[in-house]
Amino acid sequence: MLCLTLAAGEYLTIGSDVVVQLERMTGDRCKLAIQAPRELPILRGAVLEREGGERPECVFDAPRWYKPEIPWDRSKAQALAAMRLLLSQMDGRDSNVQTLRRQLNHIFPLSREGKEADQFHEISNG
Repeated sequence: MLCLTLAAGEYLTIGSDVVVQLERMTGDRCKLAIQAPRELPILRGAVLEREGGERPECVFDAPRWYKPEIPWDRSKAQALAAMRLLLSQMDGRDSNVQTLRRQLNHIFPLSREGKEADQFHEISNG
């Protein structure tokens, strides 16, 4: 089985009559646009199997749990370091500040903090 990776807007062709385009990705789902001759049947796998068709041997089961990843780059590290710096300058006894700090640390564990802080200070000072 050929496996391809497509970005939104990219497409592939099958023969000279079929075009499949990745329209968009949302979480663990994608929307495909398919242009094909009307006489060529296109069925969702669940419909094919419900109507008595056999699952193709080449089809694999997808993982049950999808864990979306946040693309991490320098600007996100700088923003996180800036938020942590602002929180450290606020009154630590304020319950809202404590809640924000806890939530931020839950989403982005402190193990990255040293690296983020270094990047933030490099940019802000340099």
